Amino acid sequence: MNIQVLVVEDDFRVARVHVEFTHRIEGFTVAATARTAAEARRALAARPVDLVLLDTYLPDGSGLDLLAELTADAIMLTAANDAATVRAAYARGALNYLVKPFTAEQFADRLTAYRHYRALVAADRPLTQVEIDRCWRVVHEGDRAAAPKGQSAVTAGLVSEALRTAARPRTAADIADELGISRATAQRYLAELAREGAAEVQLRYGGTGRPEHQYRMPRERPA
Repeated sequence: MNIQVLVVEDDFRVARVHVEFTHRIEGFTVAATARTAAEARRALAARPVDLVLLDTYLPDGSGLDLLAELTADAIMLTAANDAATVRAAYARGALNYLVKPFTAEQFADRLTAYRHYRALVAADRPLTQVEIDRCWRVVHEGDRAAAPKGQSAVTAGLVSEALRTAARPRTAADIADELGISRATAQRYLAELAREGAAEVQLRYGGTGRPEHQYRMPRERPA
């Protein structure tokens, strides 16, 4: 998956940071940048994108007005944190909202969640209600204030990414060896992913007959 991104930000230094942050995340390419709403419209007319990273305060108008025109998905990256602006952004179609200043990790959380969401809606078939509910939950994964009690958000992200990039189902021992954590820790995080519906679990029976849990990201169901 190669998600094409337009960065709309009037401050060229901030825009450069957003571009750099985006390029660090697998599956994303910055197709263009724009400093005004007019530039953004021209860029979109010349080359449609999948995702717009959009500021609210633009020299020639409000990013909210541009948001209402978009056919692409959008995530707001803005200093505006008043309730009215947040409500307007969501009402006009923003998928997520990140208030400046933010960290590279917070930014990566939102884009990674968006990539997972896009994977869920990529299938050309009707979605079940369970899958639709999962889409909404997944696109806001980065908004969770904290990991479950006793868990680290950083470790949870590493376990999830290791599972996502695996070519085959993985066991807790596999993940533990790859990340340098204990098997019990890996098992705890994998079990939490399964509980949330973000991973599938199956049993594998070894030579001793003792079953072992294997985990993988949910597979797309055939149309």
